Amino acid sequence: MTDFLHVTLSPEQLSTVSELALAHVGDAVFELLARTELICETGGAKVRELHARTVALVTAPAQAAFVEAVLPLLSAEETAVYKRGRNVHSHPAPKSASPGQYARATGLETLFGWLWLTGQHQRVSELFALGLGK
Repeated sequence: MTDFLHVTLSPEQLSTVSELALAHVGDAVFELLARTELICETGGAKVRELHARTVALVTAPAQAAFVEAVLPLLSAEETAVYKRGRNVHSHPAPKSASPGQYARATGLETLFGWLWLTGQHQRVSELFALGLGK
């Protein structure tokens, strides 16, 4: 049975994964971390409040601001992955975000997906905490 919580793709496997596929995984990783942080922070507030606070953390504008906090802390390799994701052409930005915010958010999600799939879970956690200012 595959341990989906501790998947580590080889460089060869990872080279076949598109930036948008990495962002797809990174989006889920980021949201799981946000939801977990809010449960730990609030002790389990009402679901409606948890949902509203989660949405506030995972929107493109919030993720774009998050990027600004962690970008100076990234390694050269992490920065390259972020930039690949930021520069990928995806569908148009939602009305709630500028194209620049959406691109930066996609770059962040790409980075988180790449870190997750390379087994760098501690680094994901570290960057998430730093992005939150913790």
